[in-house]
Amino acid sequence: MSREILYLINALAREKNIDEEVIFKSLEHALAQATKKRYKGEVDIRVSIDREKGFSESFRRWHVVPNDAGLQLPDQEVLHFEALERIPNIEINDYIEEPIESVDIGRRFAQDTKQLVLQCIRDAERKKILSDFLKQNDSLVVGTVKRIEYNGDAIVELGRIEARLPRNKMIPKENFRIGDRLRAYIQQIECNYNNNKIYKKPYIILSRVSPEFIINLFRLEVPEIEQGSLEIKSAARDPGIRSKIAVYSLNKHIDPIGACVGIRGSRVQAVIGELRGERIDIILWSKDPKKFVISALSPANILSMIVNEQKHMMDVIVNEENLAIAIGRNGQNVRLASNLTGWKINISTNQSNQKFYKRIYY
Repeated sequence: MSREILYLINALAREKNIDEEVIFKSLEHALAQATKKRYKGEVDIRVSIDREKGFSESFRRWHVVPNDAGLQLPDQEVLHFEALERIPNIEINDYIEEPIESVDIGRRFAQDTKQLVLQCIRDAERKKILSDFLKQNDSLVVGTVKRIEYNGDAIVELGRIEARLPRNKMIPKENFRIGDRLRAYIQQIECNYNNNKIYKKPYIILSRVSPEFIINLFRLEVPEIEQGSLEIKSAARDPGIRSKIAVYSLNKHIDPIGACVGIRGSRVQAVIGELRGERIDIILWSKDPKKFVISALSPANILSMIVNEQKHMMDVIVNEENLAIAIGRNGQNVRLASNLTGWKINISTNQSNQKFYKRIYY
């Protein structure tokens, strides 16, 4: 190995905007993989590159395991009592290393080894891109549709990184085309490795149907939320049709519902437009569960209610005229109210014969 390698590593680090140490470790890993091919068994090889002079040293090593554990990997392990015969005071989980001849990485450097180094560099570059993306700490992102998959999923470009917006995470009946810009909530981020320990692309899933999406849209439109004087406690959605949000003011001089609605409805209309016309009920949150449930069931008028703390359930009684309003079309109103408050809600109406006619929705 020569200083030319050091110059190459330095150039790659600047070009890819990654730490030189990452490239050194990638090269060491690649050299270790190439050296393993000299042996028949599954040996353990460690390669160390001098960061100043560019020279490398290679070692075959054995992991010291307890005597009673036995050798699960004979080519990579040595029992403790045998290790003590070679190195006094060596402990379990230490390694015994033996110097071996290093692989020449000159012009005849194996093609597969070069590919492994490049793969490791690409992995490091992906990690750096993801790290920069996560540092932004954004939950709500704006991206451009790059392509539409055969199953209807949209692949969205978020700067230097890609994300997936699944068809079932889109608002019903909305369709996107290549080049469209969209706003979405980051629902999931995963970073995985395959069987060869090669870092795969970050797995980012977007959503336009989650309750968090509407919460973040209001956070974008209502400065009082960002300032900390207003809080959205919870949200429930029937995407594309209707949603409910519960708001609370930490400042007694601020009307939470009015702040979310905005002058002439400007703020709430901006959110409705992003949600493709989804109707939004803005509910006043209360720490009293009864008051909260009553507000959540509006515009229905409640006659009385029975609270079952153990089952976390409420029996709500309305008159005949308010039954359909309280339940909503296909149970939508009571279902959203239940999701918003976290309580199971039973809707009842009292008849002239004083018996209860009950419909239960959770």
